[in-house]
Amino acid sequence: MFKRMHLALLAGASCFCAGLHQAAAIEAAPLLEPTVIYAEQPAQRPLAMPTAYAGRSNMGGGFIEFLFGDGQSQGERYQQQPGYQQQPSYQPQRSLFPQFEPQQRLRRQEDAGEPEQGAFDPKFERQLVDYRGREGAGTIVIDTPNKFLFLVQGDGKALRYGIGVGRPGFTWSGVKQISAKKEWPAWTPPPEMLARRPDLPRHMEGGPQNPLGARAMYLGSSLYRIHGSNEPWTIGTNVSSGCIRMRNEDVIDLYGRVNVGARVVVI
Repeated sequence: MFKRMHLALLAGASCFCAGLHQAAAIEAAPLLEPTVIYAEQPAQRPLAMPTAYAGRSNMGGGFIEFLFGDGQSQGERYQQQPGYQQQPSYQPQRSLFPQFEPQQRLRRQEDAGEPEQGAFDPKFERQLVDYRGREGAGTIVIDTPNKFLFLVQGDGKALRYGIGVGRPGFTWSGVKQISAKKEWPAWTPPPEMLARRPDLPRHMEGGPQNPLGARAMYLGSSLYRIHGSNEPWTIGTNVSSGCIRMRNEDVIDLYGRVNVGARVVVI
């Protein structure tokens, strides 16, 4: 009799312990709330799930741990796992190309219009040629499109010189007279040129480095001149701001052949 009661008590205790372990397992299982997506609304991002605290007790959790644990609240056993968010970069982007000051850009634009240094073209050498025009002897005829200056000699002949003329936008035509002649002239750039080229000197005395060259013949009251140049490779090109440039040896030759008051026809 006593033996049967002892066996019954052992069986009851085993069932009670098995029930407790099963309840603890159910209690410890996390309850996941399903994500609901509606047809007319964009999907919601899932909330960050809490991560179990590393120092979790081995009592199984739930009601048993609440009764026999250390009394620490369940909220203190969980901590939110921080999410990583990439911080925006505030480093300024570097330009692929160097920046230039306004004066440097102007200088580069002016240089782009200058012809490259090279050999002098022999067709622009001074030579005696036939002339079929109507201008009389002593008249200077400037053929801008073909880059030639003619000094009419009479008897159907003319001396022809190679010249450099104005860049696009600086060419002109008309009739002038030589109003003055100067040897190794000084040069004072006009305000219009200084506005385009602020790097130029305000004044330069005559000499081999002066852009007006060895001689200058002034045309009327205008700013235009027939003058020499120390850049012979520019002869035969559109290079100036409206003046007619010649090689120094050619302008010296022309200077000695014409007088103040000579007629100049620019076509």
